[in-house]
Amino acid sequence: MTAAGHLSILYRGPLSSCDYDCAYCPFAKRRDDPDRLRADRAALKRFTTWVAEQDHPISVLFTPWGEGLVRSWYRDAMIALSRLGHVRTVAIQTNLSCRTGWLAEADLGSLALWCTYHPSQVAYDRFLAKCRDLDRIGVRHSVGIVGHPDHLGPARRLRADLPEPTYLWVNAEEGRRYTDAEAAEWTAIDPLFGYSRRPHLSAGLPCRTGDTVISVNGDGTVRRCHFIPTELGNLYDGSFRQALRPRPCPAAACDCHIGYVHLEPLGLYDVFAGGILERVPAPPAALPGQVSFSGR
Repeated sequence: MTAAGHLSILYRGPLSSCDYDCAYCPFAKRRDDPDRLRADRAALKRFTTWVAEQDHPISVLFTPWGEGLVRSWYRDAMIALSRLGHVRTVAIQTNLSCRTGWLAEADLGSLALWCTYHPSQVAYDRFLAKCRDLDRIGVRHSVGIVGHPDHLGPARRLRADLPEPTYLWVNAEEGRRYTDAEAAEWTAIDPLFGYSRRPHLSAGLPCRTGDTVISVNGDGTVRRCHFIPTELGNLYDGSFRQALRPRPCPAAACDCHIGYVHLEPLGLYDVFAGGILERVPAPPAALPGQVSFSGR
């Protein structure tokens, strides 16, 4: 990656609190003390300032350990970054529990949301209304759910009620093995569920992380992705740049979309062309064997 090349950044600051208490999440209902919240706010400000100062194309996905959009500084950062001409995409993973009015201040040509529906945490009609708000406003987004057996009914209902062009993704539940019959039920909802069903054996495979994609934490430490601990340098002193180069994956397996989407042999940059970070696929014709996201 050259200084003038496009760089995708997965950013995760100190924030580790969430307003939901999902049984499958280790950060459920965790509260951050005031010191951590101040540190997270300062770290995010430093990061957005760095992005604003760059002279090459950048895309950003915020992947907080918790819910970011209930904090004003994440909403402000999304707005500010969306307005920068060299920022192609700024997206965040969110449970969509915040209000949507702030989106009116953003440039919707670059802002996008990766939304997750948690049936045990929010009334169905409330979540669906938020999704309809996004459609009305014109916010690029995907919607998804964890593939727990108890979620199958709500997922089917959501697929039926969402506009057909809205991609509804299904994440395989961590540690769960799906029979072929179970997988077929989830695939009828998400035609790309097969990519999530099992971990991908990734050792030695070419991956864009560490070259055109990096992970950054609150103090600026750069790694190739969230799942590989080896440090490549620091964002703020520029030391990471000399470490950027094509390289194979050193891990035995990769089981998270924000990781395996960058594995070159999977071809997901074609499937998600124009929506890599926000998890929005290219038009339905690009999906293997499918003519619509609804599976109908």
